[in-house]
Amino acid sequence: MNQSWNEQYKNMWDDRYKNEEYAYGKLPNTFFQEWLPKFEPGSILMPADGEGRNGVFAAQLGWKVTSSDLSTEGRTKALQLAREHDVTLDYIVGDLEQLAFDDASFDAIGLIYAHFGAEKKAAIHRKLSHYLKPGGIVIFEAFSKKHLAFKAQDPKVGGPGDIDMLFSKDDIIADFENYDVLMLEEEETGLAAGAYHTGKGAVIRFVGRKQR
Repeated sequence: MNQSWNEQYKNMWDDRYKNEEYAYGKLPNTFFQEWLPKFEPGSILMPADGEGRNGVFAAQLGWKVTSSDLSTEGRTKALQLAREHDVTLDYIVGDLEQLAFDDASFDAIGLIYAHFGAEKKAAIHRKLSHYLKPGGIVIFEAFSKKHLAFKAQDPKVGGPGDIDMLFSKDDIIADFENYDVLMLEEEETGLAAGAYHTGKGAVIRFVGRKQR
């Protein structure tokens, strides 16, 4: 990915997050909200955490949260939301490909609508996996490849317009091959997350435990 494209992508998210209203609301993703409490709190990495609704939820449960995103505007909003809930986030602004953590640093990773370019999404998943401790948990929800049909019918549901940025079950199995699958489903669901994810869409949901 060239620098100019990357800068455009960052600017898009800054523009989306600079408004006072939270683009995807302040409440956590419902799947993340359902699954995270099933596990003992520890350290969690939240890539593409945007305005922090999911990272703040994790912190409220007692997790030590490290969030990251390209957007400085997202960080500002996330830290504001954290103050509202009297919790703290370690929030790093930067390209996920350039960030580095020690191997086996985290007990969990939350990947909630963390869509990446087709040429790098598998590599990013594998890189993130190195940061997870053996026995650690991944909680993942993102749009499936079937979602494009829903977006064509109703653009308000949002999501990438490039099918190669979307996911299939096979993608998840390949990217997280050294995981015990606790849950893996593709389903149609109603979305009501702020102004940009509203309507019916198709998603992949995955929870996995790292074997080694």
